[in-house]
Parts: sequence; structure tokens; C-alpha cells
Amino acid sequence: MAQTHPARLMDGRDLARRIIDASSATAADLRQRTGTAPCLATVLVGEDPASATYVRMKRNRCEQAGIRSRHVALPASTTTDELVGAITALSRDPQVHGILLQHPVGAHIDERAAFEAIAPMKDVDGVTTRSFAAMGFGLPGFVSCTPGGILRLLDEYRVDLAGKHAVVVGRSPILGRPAGLLLLGRDATVTYCHSRTTDLSALTREADVLVAAVGRPRLLTGADIKPGAVVVDAGYNPGNVGDVDFASARERASLITPVPGGVGPMTIAVLLAQTVEAATRQLGVR
Repeated sequence: MAQTHPARLMDGRDLARRIIDASSATAADLRQRTGTAPCLATVLVGEDPASATYVRMKRNRCEQAGIRSRHVALPASTTTDELVGAITALSRDPQVHGILLQHPVGAHIDERAAFEAIAPMKDVDGVTTRSFAAMGFGLPGFVSCTPGGILRLLDEYRVDLAGKHAVVVGRSPILGRPAGLLLLGRDATVTYCHSRTTDLSALTREADVLVAAVGRPRLLTGADIKPGAVVVDAGYNPGNVGDVDFASARERASLITPVPGGVGPMTIAVLLAQTVEAATRQLGVR
């Protein structure tokens, strides 16, 4: 049975703007009290156009929020040891409060080794195993930015997760897996699905909350969605297309994120908020 009315949109742009405004105010206060502005270091390996665009956008948002940015551009030929060395130097630099390694890096690089070179207190993108463990155990630390943004968006729209069946389609270490951990921490019952899941649609149709994070355009349609479900499309594919077929899904869901304008703005907002938080902790300001 379809919904009587199309799903309401969960607009990430307005909430992201408010989060960034609050972070900007905190950054200004921090600078006034300590003489130091929060600083985010971005690291880019190679010249992939999409990655370069993402980094440039993040640096621009930093500037708008009163956060300094330092960019480290490395050639595509960079080795794992060279990348680890560059990140280690940033981790030891007291003028840098947060570190973002733009991924993916080249296939010849051990990406996990590079992530682990980020000092936990500067892991504002939530990519280290220590951050992952903190998310799993509900300990203090920085969450992965996109899953953290999803949780904030669900809170904004008063989605009660306790006791709900959440299905996460995708198991990447920076999106699908941490998203499931954060949902579990809110007392949802979580099912992970992935490329080898048998009869995916049968599982997604049981979801009260469905998170699509697999990177396959329009993988899920309205027929795969339980009537009245909350649908979070965390996919972004060429042509501004998500992992969910928006038109058909909106006829079944009660709440749904658009692509673009849903999860994407929240990712950057959480990154900036966590950078300011990291600077506040490192400067000893309460």
C-alpha cells in the first residue's frame, strides 16, 4: 500500500547551515580567547578532479566559518611511507587541530596505514580504528562525518530510533559500518546488507529506517521500501543521482533525503563542527 501523501523531505541544507553558524561563533570565541583559530589540514594524493573539487569545497567552507585550512598536495607517485610521514608530521604539529585525508588514495597505497597515522585527537573525519571503536562502545571521540550527519538529521526530524529496525545497505569502513554502529547505539535493531546479500529487497522492505550507502545509482526503488519508512540516501553518483530512485521511493516513504541537499551538506557541517571541537580540546578551553 502506497503512502497517501508523498514523503516529507529531510532538508540537510538548513540544519547544516545552523551547525556551521554555531561552529563559526565558537571558532571566533576561541580565537578571541586564545589568539589561535582552529586549523584543518587537508591531504590530497594525486590530481583526481572529483577529489580536488571536494577538497577545495571543504577548504572554502572552512574559510567561511573562520577555520584556517592547510593543504598538503602530494603527487600520485607518493608511497605509503611518504604519505604516512606527511600525516605524522601534521599529527605532531600543534598548529594543526584536525586532519582530513581525502580518499580514495591510489591503489598502491595502504590507505588503512595512512588513516592510522592520524592522531586520534585530530581525527575529525572519524576514520581511525580508535574512532571506530569509540563509536562502537559509545565512548568520547569523533564520529565518521557522514554517519554522524545522518544521526543529526534524524534527530532534527524527531525520528525515534529505539526499537526500530534499521537496515544499512553498504559496509564501507567510513560510512556503512559506522552508520550501523551509531544506529545500534540509539537502540535500533540493525541489519547490514551488502553486495553479497541474498534477496536484498526482502530485507529492505522490513526496514523502518533504511540507509542506502552502497554507491550504486538508483539501486533501491519504491518497491524495495516499506510503506511509511524513513529513507536516508547517502549515495552520490554522477549526475546528482543517489542510491535510491527518489520519485518512486517518495511515494512509499514517510521521510526521505533528497540528492543533492540531504546528507551531503551534513557531512561537511559535522567535519567543521568536529574540527572546532578538536581545537577547543587541544587548546584546553572549556
